[in-house]
Amino acid sequence: MNRMKWLAFGLFLMLLPTIAHAWSEDILSHFQVYITAEEQYNSNLDLAPNRLKRDDFITTVSPGLKFSTSPKSPVTGEFRRDPTAEERFGIDLDFRAGFVFYAKEHDNNYISLNGTLNAWYAFTRNFTFRVRDYLIRSDEIREADYSTTAIEGQTLLSKANTREPYFRNVFEPTLEYRFGRENIIALNYRNNIYDTKSDVSENSMENYINPRLTYWFNIRHGIYLEYGLALGDFEISPDLVGHMAMGRYIYRFNPKTSIFGEYTQLWRNFDNPSVAENPSFDYVVYRPSIGIEHSFSSTLSARVQGGYYLADPRGGTTVDGPFFDVLLTQRGQRTTYTLSLQGGYTEDFFTPENQGFAQYYRALGRITHQLLQRMFVGLYGSYEWAKYPGTVIEDKTPKDQIWAVGCNASYQVLRWLNLSLDASHRENRSNISDRDYSEYRGIFRVTATY
Repeated sequence: MNRMKWLAFGLFLMLLPTIAHAWSEDILSHFQVYITAEEQYNSNLDLAPNRLKRDDFITTVSPGLKFSTSPKSPVTGEFRRDPTAEERFGIDLDFRAGFVFYAKEHDNNYISLNGTLNAWYAFTRNFTFRVRDYLIRSDEIREADYSTTAIEGQTLLSKANTREPYFRNVFEPTLEYRFGRENIIALNYRNNIYDTKSDVSENSMENYINPRLTYWFNIRHGIYLEYGLALGDFEISPDLVGHMAMGRYIYRFNPKTSIFGEYTQLWRNFDNPSVAENPSFDYVVYRPSIGIEHSFSSTLSARVQGGYYLADPRGGTTVDGPFFDVLLTQRGQRTTYTLSLQGGYTEDFFTPENQGFAQYYRALGRITHQLLQRMFVGLYGSYEWAKYPGTVIEDKTPKDQIWAVGCNASYQVLRWLNLSLDASHRENRSNISDRDYSEYRGIFRVTATY
């Protein structure tokens, strides 16, 4: 017996290098190292009026690392993004640091950061824990929208006044329990930190707790209930306590078409003593609406929602108007496009300007087409109209009209080498002269992946 044990042990030692090699190859297959070199021309670094604008060439070198528990595609070498039902846990991580050099404005040189994390663990088949984290360090004047509902290319309405690096980290854990085929109860938490060294912007932190319930009484009748508690901590402005309550009744004609009626109400309350000095800071928003969702095919879907809103500030004048939200998406084999129309109001908090409640309308469109097997081209455009009832500049309420157009192209020269080109133009036509700006931007990018 001892002889057999020693023989088995000796066999294990002989196989150990092979096992270790196979294990290391398997682990390494889940990592992906890449580096990007980018050259950008920007005609208006600060999105300032024409008399004050400055232009520059910006060079960025960004080494990065990806890790995923998903396998790589044998064709593109990219990780498969959509997990299967059999995968009990998973991690998708992408992190890169950028060394940014300005050709003329050397004082603006800095190190950028960009990282995303998506992870999940299924305790049981119906009980899942998810974590999403978004980290960025940048000096972009208008920040990309980090929310999960944002469309690619969407930016925040607020803008900084000068090129000053800021840091943002959004951490979102979620617990989700499925107690039926379509019945889900979920609890989401969000911690959103914005930190800037700018003298004209302020640091802020949001803590948001958001329980949600989807319940279907039968195949045709369902409800969706949602509540949100927002706690806002601002460096200078009064702190915020906000509530959101939303209820939706859904009627489904068939698997492709459903209609719904919805009511949403917001409460925004700010700390003393600022509220005592200006009680109109506090406000309530009432928003009833109806909508329809329809899938024309497996690749084409649409959602149309419309209603009316009324914003009632404490001690101020009410603001009201139509509300609508239209989304059309097509995800074809070669062509993908998105059209989004939104109108009514928005809120600008936890940003450089923290402008609060704003009347707002936006149209955004994007189309991407696979021109060749390894070449993609795209077009995009947007228009935004915003009015800020709680702000007065030069005895006027600011009104902005911001539009942008752009195009891009990418070509995968080799499996490990990708080239891309972006060109865009953005303008703001405001009733406040110092808010006017125009900007041209061109970016050439080379990415090598191992």
